[in-house]
Amino acid sequence: MKHFLIVCFVSITTICSAQVKLPAPSPTQTIKQDFGMSTIELTYSRPSLKGRKVIGNLDPYNIVWRTGANAATRIRFNDPVDILGNKVDTGTYVIYTIPQKDGDWTFILNRGINNWGVDGYKESEDVFRTKVRTLYDNPKLETFTMGFSDLKPESCQLRIMWDNYALFVPIKTSIKEKIRAQIDAGLKTDKQPYWQAAQFYSEYDNNNALALEMINKAIIQNAKSNPFYMVHYKAKIQKDMGDKAGAIASANESIKMAKEAKNDSYVLMNEKLLKELK
Repeated sequence: MKHFLIVCFVSITTICSAQVKLPAPSPTQTIKQDFGMSTIELTYSRPSLKGRKVIGNLDPYNIVWRTGANAATRIRFNDPVDILGNKVDTGTYVIYTIPQKDGDWTFILNRGINNWGVDGYKESEDVFRTKVRTLYDNPKLETFTMGFSDLKPESCQLRIMWDNYALFVPIKTSIKEKIRAQIDAGLKTDKQPYWQAAQFYSEYDNNNALALEMINKAIIQNAKSNPFYMVHYKAKIQKDMGDKAGAIASANESIKMAKEAKNDSYVLMNEKLLKELK
């Protein structure tokens, strides 16, 4: 009987100490966004409203807010960026905000990467503070959400959204000189990047004369592979230069080549371009 009681006690103790995994009330999300010539990485926790009034109540106005839940929201820039005129070096930072009842919220980039929420926050570790555009009539969002939108080669927006609030944080980077250096180095090799150079000079450098020179060399370089898309690109450069006759000739040539390649999309794209040239 004594042994039986011991066994029962051990069994009950084991059951009581068993680990039970439950869903996280504020799940963590990590986003890795390609941007410019590198990436931005964002890690944050996502609380939900659950019928509560959070901003202005549980998290008061005019007080530094953790901007999420649990550990401080972390953001890593793998290239230098500019945020509303503030230069930010490569590295990892944390994000805080100061909610306002009316008007734009304050966005804070801070160096306290080991902080738990606002615990450990020091204003002296702020990289900068700035007001950011804030909407108060956004469609209601149950779960706190951050993400990147309006992605362009040198700019994007970090969006911070919850309840009826939406914050827009513009981020910029500079890539032109890096690309130019790569092209200059590549043109000195035996594998000249004429195609990439044509796109750079046309789309980033506003130098269509040099872009035309590069696209002509790219077409010759890739002649054996039926470069119909390059000939179409040449037509667009010629159009931008005001060479209507040249653009028409190139578009017609690209149509012929695209038909040989059985690429209906480029046939349609060239036909659309020809209509624009009439």
